[in-house]
Parts: sequence; structure tokens; C-alpha cells
Amino acid sequence: MHIESPKTTVNKSQEELFNFLSDVKNFESIMPENTSMFEVLTDTKFAFALKGMPEIVLELKEKNEFDRVVLGAASNKLPFTLTADIQPVDGTTSEVGLSFEGEFNAMMGMMIKGPITSFINTLTENLGKL
Repeated sequence: MHIESPKTTVNKSQEELFNFLSDVKNFESIMPENTSMFEVLTDTKFAFALKGMPEIVLELKEKNEFDRVVLGAASNKLPFTLTADIQPVDGTTSEVGLSFEGEFNAMMGMMIKGPITSFINTLTENLGKL
């Protein structure tokens, strides 16, 4: 399953946004309002839960200085990645788009497509408010 958010402009340079997204504790500030739990587990891993959804643990999997940050599921039960692609606009602004990639059976895919799409769109909108 592949889901992409619309790109948004962020009032941070490409390097500033890359550094922001590379620090997992910063994700708390861009989480949706319906987040019921957020906990930093290590320097590269955090757990969160949205109301009505199970807890998810994400960890920093890859960083490509200054244009890509990849987070992935810490568990192999439901393997997926969440990638932030960052492009410079000028010296003080950048553009970011989030993409979700995961392999799920058809039933699971139908159940999670809507909530995942809403989740990554909200993250992107909240990044635009930084």
C-alpha cells in the first residue's frame, strides 16, 4: 500500500526541517489532536497511540542529509515506512511531502487506508504550521 500526502511549504530551511524531523521528540508537536499517548523511548524511537487505534512504535531507519528522513515500524508484525521528502524552496523555506509504504493483506489495507491517510495528511498540515 502506498499513500502520499500533498506537499506543504514549511517556514524552515531544508536543513532546519531535516534536523527537526531527525529528532524523534519533535514529532509530539505535529501529532494529531486525537493522540492519546506519546512517549520517546530512545533517541531514535517513539511510541504513540491515536484514540481508538493500537499503540504504534516508530524508529528512525534512515537519514539522507538534508532531503529525506525515513521512520519505520519497530515491529516486523506490520512492516511499514513513513518517509519525509524535503526540498528547498529558498534559504528560509522548504517543501515537504510524506509517504507511507506498507505491505498488508487486502482486509487490513481496507481497514487502515482511511486512518493512515488522515494521519499523514494531519502531520503534513501541522508541519506547515511550524
